[in-house]
This record gives sequence, C-alpha cells and structure tokens, in this order.
Amino acid sequence: MSRGLRNNNPGNIRLSAMRYRGEVVPSADIAFKQFETMAWGYRAIFMLLDTYRVKHGLTTLRGMIGRYAPPCENDTGRYLAFVAYRSGVDPDVVLDTRAREQMVSVVGAMSRMENGVEPIADDVEAGWGLFVKYRS
Repeated sequence: MSRGLRNNNPGNIRLSAMRYRGEVVPSADIAFKQFETMAWGYRAIFMLLDTYRVKHGLTTLRGMIGRYAPPCENDTGRYLAFVAYRSGVDPDVVLDTRAREQMVSVVGAMSRMENGVEPIADDVEAGWGLFVKYRS
C-alpha cells in the first residue's frame, strides 16, 4: 500500500502550518499529513486546489499542477499530461474549482498519479461532499 493510502492522504500533501478538517495532528508520518478517512484526505485536495484559484490566481490545470507538483520534486510535465489525459481537462482551460464533475475527475486523476492505483470513486465523491459542506 502506498504512503498516501496508508495516511488517508491520496494527494500526498506535505506537512505544513495549514490545518484541514479531518487532519490527524500530530501526524505519525514525518513528512506528510494524515487524515482520519480517505474522504477527509480528498476534501483536503479539493480545498487546496480551490485555494490555489482563489488566493493565488491559478486558474488552469497547468498553473495548479505547476504549484502542486513543482519541478524540484516531480516531473511536472509528465504529471500534468497524465492528469489532463485521465481527467479529460485541457491544461490551459480555466477551471471552476467548485464544479463537481470537472474537479472529481481532476482529483481522481491526481490520486491515481500519486498512488499508482485507481481511486475508489465513492471516496472521491465523499471528499467532494465534505468540500461542499465544509468549504471554509
């Protein structure tokens, strides 16, 4: 089982000062966040991407993935191509991070990239439900 799945952190979000609902504090992992359930982990990805759009002005998949998977840690071009292909979202089209169909597809593709296995669709959808319910 991948680290992200063990931590209920399908996006492999690194430890930071940012706190999310459902986060386990302190994390038993020295580098990555842990969440109570996979749904909370997916919610964190939705929140992070929404923050990229609202606070940082990153409105495209290219901009978001460039920040999420920077070249100093990842093959960003490969990551972007994978997520764009799997989600069907053009890298340069403006994303609405509050549009369920588009974002569930993007986040599912990101989870697949991060963990090497297909995400459980019900977990991604449950994360979306938590995102909608607890947006702040």
